[in-house]
This record gives sequence, structure tokens and C-alpha cells, in this order.
Amino acid sequence: MQVTEVANEGLKRAYSVVVPAGDIAAEREKRLAQLSKELKIPGFRPGKVPASVVKARYGQAVMGEVLEGKVNEATQSVVADRGLRPAVQPKIDIVNFADGADLEFRVDLEILPEIPMPEFAGIEIERVKAEPSEEAIGKALGQIAERNRKLEDITEDRGATKGEIANCDFVGKIDGVEFPGGAAQGMDIEVGGGGFIPGFTEQLEGIKAGEERTINVAFPEEYGAKELAGKAATFDITCKGLKTGVVPAADDELAKTLGFDDLDGLKKVLVEQMQREFDSMSRMKVKRALLDALSERASFEVPESMVEQEFAQIWQRVEQDLKAGNLDEDDKGKDEDTLKADYRKIAERRIRLGLLLSEIGRVNNITVTNEELSRAMRQEAGRYPGQEQQVMEFFRKNPQAAENLRSPIFEEKVVDFMLELAKVTDKTVTAEELATSAEA
Repeated sequence: MQVTEVANEGLKRAYSVVVPAGDIAAEREKRLAQLSKELKIPGFRPGKVPASVVKARYGQAVMGEVLEGKVNEATQSVVADRGLRPAVQPKIDIVNFADGADLEFRVDLEILPEIPMPEFAGIEIERVKAEPSEEAIGKALGQIAERNRKLEDITEDRGATKGEIANCDFVGKIDGVEFPGGAAQGMDIEVGGGGFIPGFTEQLEGIKAGEERTINVAFPEEYGAKELAGKAATFDITCKGLKTGVVPAADDELAKTLGFDDLDGLKKVLVEQMQREFDSMSRMKVKRALLDALSERASFEVPESMVEQEFAQIWQRVEQDLKAGNLDEDDKGKDEDTLKADYRKIAERRIRLGLLLSEIGRVNNITVTNEELSRAMRQEAGRYPGQEQQVMEFFRKNPQAAENLRSPIFEEKVVDFMLELAKVTDKTVTAEELATSAEA
């Protein structure tokens, strides 16, 4: 095999590769001979099929397999012999593969750059932390009590106020004609609440038990049922009764109805849940600060092919947001060229940081153990209650899906390694300050 370097610029390399025709012919004859022993063709004894018959029937297919194998083998040899680390799969262009001639092809690839290690001790980061306050715990208990309120009938003769429940029958009409799906019997409706056409529940304020009322509304232009979208409608309503929500006290009795021994048990679980949320926000904040610090120290060249792949994925999501009108506030008003330039910079930053994290892990022998991967698989399966076995079976049958869980574990371990070496100062803040800093 003859290999000639034809391009060497930055991270890009290109090689012209020539595989002698004799090597290809020998491999082809070897494969055909093997086939003649394996084939079962009517009229010939097993293992006695003439080479001429095998060649006539399967020669072209075998040649294709041989050429593909030689290309892959030669490409791997080019990479391994030169100690190259391809950034992405090499691109192969066949130059000549005529029958009886040498196989000639070109290999184009980008290699991973040399990545200098930053001085971790020079990185200074502030880590903000928070703990659940008594006020926050009390607010959470109040919300739990509110969700567990009980409805009691209103017996006094008065109209409904906002937040109370009106039990109603109603019939919806457009131009005086009932429309499908516009009627209900005995439905509990929160006065002034959500879940109905705008203006519907608001017009129930003051309604009394036994009262009949007709209200006028308009379906939104973007309403799901096209035959109703944008149309004016009336609803004939009969109020059958009123109810009010009674919020229970946040005490031992409430805790027991939720499966706890007492209020202290409920509080303990609430505190643990809130602390996990705060710790997660703190982790996100300190990780972002660390990556920003690393980004400032990472100035090596990155492979264009990796940036293009990352940008393509980002831009696909941006285009979806553009079509749906869901662009971030910072992006609204920017033309397409500006958006592309901004997101290409983001793609380049992600690739550079990803390469740096990978190199830090490689140099410092940071790996993901099988136990850590198995734990991640079980956690992922736990997200699908009742289907845990099916999810685990999916991972067993699709190793690549399981491997996709390895990358985030590896990244977190590298981050932990760097935080141990960096100068990290802890600062206690309020929950509100932590939430604000996490969103910034």
C-alpha cells in the first residue's frame, strides 16, 4: 500500500492511498474460493461448485465487498500508523477502482487538536448556597393544605364570589344552534377560574343556586376546533348549587391523610425536597461559572467539522422556534445572518469546552464505572413507573442507548475533579437570591 500526504493545513489532513491490484485480486480469489466451499447450488455437490460458476454469479458482489474491506483496512492503517486522532469519521473519495487496476482513493479528515491543560488552581469561583427558611416551609405547607381543600355546600341565599364553585348545567350555541361538545350536566366550575373560554367563568360571579343565566363569549382565533375558532357563542347556564373550598389546617391530621405519622414527618420530607432543589441550583450555578472560567482559558483551534455538526443541531431547534414564534427575547429582532453568527459562536464554544473536558478526563484517568452506568440506567428506568423492566431490557438490547448515559456522568465527574483543584468560596444566600443567580 502506498500512502502520500496531499494536504496538511491546521487540523485538516488528506492522503492519497493506492492499494496494489495484486492485493485486491488475491483477496477476491480467496473470498471466491471460500464461497465455493459454502454454497449449495442445484446440480453441484456441496463444496464442489466450480470456481468459474461462483465467479460468474457472485464475482461482482464479492469485488464490492473486497473493495469496501480494503478501503476500511487501509484507512484504519493510515490513521493508526500516524497516530492520528480523527475528530469525526474520515471522508473517503474513490479515485479509481477499475477491474484489474490498482485501487486508488483519497482520505480527508480533521484531527483533534493538542489541548493545553489550564492551571486549575488559578480558577476562583464563588459557590452560592441556600437552606429552606421557616417562611418557605410554611408557604409550602400552606400550598399543600390548599391543594387538599374540601368543598362544602353554601346554604345561605347569596351569589357566588370569585374562587367559589358553581355546579352548573350549560348548553352552548352559535347563532342560536347548539354545537357538538358545548353542553354539560352538573359540572363544577370555579368562578373566575381557568380552563374555559376567556370570559366564561368571570361571568358566573354573583350567580345564585337555581338561577338561569345566558352569557356571551367568543372563541379564541387559535382555538383547537377550527369550526369554532373566532366565533361568537352564547351559553345558557343553570346553577344547581354553590360550594366553597375549606382549607384544612396544616397540622398532624393533614399530615396523616398524606401518609405521614405527623406534621414533623411531612416537614422533614419538604425540607429534604427543597434542599435538593437548592443544591441542584447551586450546582448548576457553580458549574456554569467553572465552564465560563475554562472557556476564558481555552484558546486552541477546534475542528470545523465538529462545529458544523453542533451548529446544525442548534440551528434546527432555532428554526423550529422561529416558525413557532418562540424565539428568546434576546434573539427577537435579529436577522437570520446575525442569528447564525451568534449560534455558530455558541457551537464553537460548546465543542471547545467539550474537547477540553474530555482531555482533562483522559489525562487524569477519569472514567465511568460499569456500576455508575448501571445506576444511571436504573434511574432512567425509574422515570417510567410500571415500565422499568421494559426500559432495562431496551438498554440491554441497545448498548449504544446505554452508552449515551455515560457522557453526562463523565462530565460531572470531570467537573467535580476540577472543583477540588480550583479555589471555591462558599456564600450563603436566600432562596430568592439563589433562584435569581441560577437564572442569570
